[in-house]
Amino acid sequence: MNLTEAMKARHSVRQYKNKPLEAEVLLALQAEVAACNQESGLHIQLVTNEPKAFDGFIAHYGKFSGVTNYIAMIGTKSSELDEKCGYFGERLVLKAQQLGLNTCWVAMTYSKIKTAFVIDKGERLCVIIALGYGETQGVSHKSKAISKVTKADKEMPDWFRNGAEAALLAPTAMNQQKFLLSLDGNQVSAKAGIGFYSHIDLGIVKYHFEVGAGTEHFEWI
Repeated sequence: MNLTEAMKARHSVRQYKNKPLEAEVLLALQAEVAACNQESGLHIQLVTNEPKAFDGFIAHYGKFSGVTNYIAMIGTKSSELDEKCGYFGERLVLKAQQLGLNTCWVAMTYSKIKTAFVIDKGERLCVIIALGYGETQGVSHKSKAISKVTKADKEMPDWFRNGAEAALLAPTAMNQQKFLLSLDGNQVSAKAGIGFYSHIDLGIVKYHFEVGAGTEHFEWI
């Protein structure tokens, strides 16, 4: 499964089977987490066999069940942290999908278990990503028309359209898809709309756009 196929197959899943991560899957995830930390400077941590974060009322209210594995997206506090966590978190989400796992971005409906991960001085837990073997594969979300999330100075080249289509497959808070992709020559800007977690969403969208468009075709501005 390539990344484009993973984007199309991946949907949010909140109910998971009582099945531990297979050894080779765990090793592959740990390697990708290490690679993301190396590239980003984040302090991402993979938590396994930890049932407490999703065992409280708030998690059950969010209709989560069976979650014992998750990724804690942690990094140094800064104005760029949310976007960076979105970008590298989605990279991990799609890697998980390629490995046969299911995932769900979780911003609020979980409990912080202080013994499960380490938050160093000056760092912040931005968001977590539930993962495991889903009871189902989830369902697709309704997407906006490309014209609602793009602005171009000319007819859209194929690479830009492909990137925008990939961006519309990105998970966003409340499925709001509050972002705008603008094209000027071979330069692209991505702006977050107003709303909860919009900058996390922007990072996710930018990763999807890069996969769909191909980074050789454009530069971010």
